[in-house]
Amino acid sequence: MKAAVLYETHSPLRVEEISIDEPQNQEVLVKLVATGVCHTDLHVIKGDIPVPMPVVLGHEGAGIVEKVGPGVTTLSPGDHVVLMVIFSCGKCRFCATGQPTMCPVGLGAMVMGTMPGGGKRLRKGDQEVSHFFSQSSFAEYAVVHERTAVKIRDDAPLEVACLFGCGVTTGIGTVINTAGIKAGESVVIYGCGGVGLSAIMGAKLAGAGKTIAVDMLDQKLEMAKGFGADYVINASRENPPQRVMELTGGGADYALEFIGNVDVVAQAVSSLRFGGTFVLVGSCPPGSMITISPNDLITGKVITGCLQGSIVPSVDVPRYIDLYMDGKLPVDKLITRSYGLDGINDAFEAMQKGEVMRSVIRF
Repeated sequence: MKAAVLYETHSPLRVEEISIDEPQNQEVLVKLVATGVCHTDLHVIKGDIPVPMPVVLGHEGAGIVEKVGPGVTTLSPGDHVVLMVIFSCGKCRFCATGQPTMCPVGLGAMVMGTMPGGGKRLRKGDQEVSHFFSQSSFAEYAVVHERTAVKIRDDAPLEVACLFGCGVTTGIGTVINTAGIKAGESVVIYGCGGVGLSAIMGAKLAGAGKTIAVDMLDQKLEMAKGFGADYVINASRENPPQRVMELTGGGADYALEFIGNVDVVAQAVSSLRFGGTFVLVGSCPPGSMITISPNDLITGKVITGCLQGSIVPSVDVPRYIDLYMDGKLPVDKLITRSYGLDGINDAFEAMQKGEVMRSVIRF
């Protein structure tokens, strides 16, 4: 099959032929139809997230099950599926208590570049090729554990549904599951990329009162208004915490950070009212440290974070896709451009230049 392989950081991906194994116990072979191009993939390319090389990146895949391995009970050939960014074993304390995104088995496999049970299914000649998030969807096919693939309705367009594998569910889930925003409460969202815009959609869905978006690019702030932000702040021209205080009369109930910048984290915490909640979602570079005032804790502010919006994939993904199909989550408006696999490096270049909100690779 054709796949986009990264051999070393700070270099282009190479689209070439590699081999993929047959699905093993509890695994399925998925023919990819589309996959999102996420900033997390770019973090690997830039060396911010260490991953064993060579590796096939991609973690927002959607496609159709082509073959099932022995022991598979939840999927059949022909099923339409979204591939999830984090595997959950279903047995550990986190999975058992409804926190599958915290599963150490899935996180461990991500670090090692393997399938959840260990081992790799990709190779170039005699050389093994690492997996990314046990998925590697920058390829025509993917072998994944059945718990990584969530079955969805057949009429949902897969070129949109793929975004529910990571970015969209992270944004919406952060608002609804992690923060638990209630009707009428105020929220300030730092970072208006695809995940931040999804959080704005989630805030409107939850009935948030004042929804405030912060970014440094006017075109992203315009999109934020289109997705329902009541106020926008350009951080290159205004002081975000000061402006949030003015708009809310003392600080927001919630502040969410989707950039991964420690200076922005400090601004977000400063935007809160006494007793407000800050949620970190953005991936900060390894070794980063956050500096906050002890008074922020004394005044009751809560500082927390989450992975993939604290979702329960088998429940939340079909539910969110139903909302999209009902016209209540305009996720398709996030997609700025589509590329073939051969255009993968062009997609990343456009991302770095800020030319796109979300790109999709279509097979």
